[in-house]
Amino acid sequence: MAFTPVEIIALVVILFSAIKILVLLINPKAWMDFVKKFYKNPGLIKVVGFILAIVIFYYLYYISGITIVQILAVTALIAVFVLIGIAGETDNLIRKYQDMIKKGKLWKRYWFYTLLWVILLGWGIKEIFF
Repeated sequence: MAFTPVEIIALVVILFSAIKILVLLINPKAWMDFVKKFYKNPGLIKVVGFILAIVIFYYLYYISGITIVQILAVTALIAVFVLIGIAGETDNLIRKYQDMIKKGKLWKRYWFYTLLWVILLGWGIKEIFF
């Protein structure tokens, strides 16, 4: 059975998510040990994440024909899931970002991430209105 690119991406998400949930159910400490090692080099994680984002975007947009508007709509769904997940952690996050703003480091740290969002949002606006 041949899978489409969208099905392959979905299967990867299902596989990794199932592994994460199982490990967290069986041995949460093992998961945290893995996470600590995985995120030891944030710069590398950002580069690898960006490359993966480009590959996934390529397959979704160019190969599968999903529009930027559809991608942004699904992003809204995922954003709500993330909102549910981090709702209890907002005190820590707010303190962190307030501190970064005080020190003038917010945009220095998140400029590239913000630029990617501005490009995607602008593209979405262009597709919807023009």
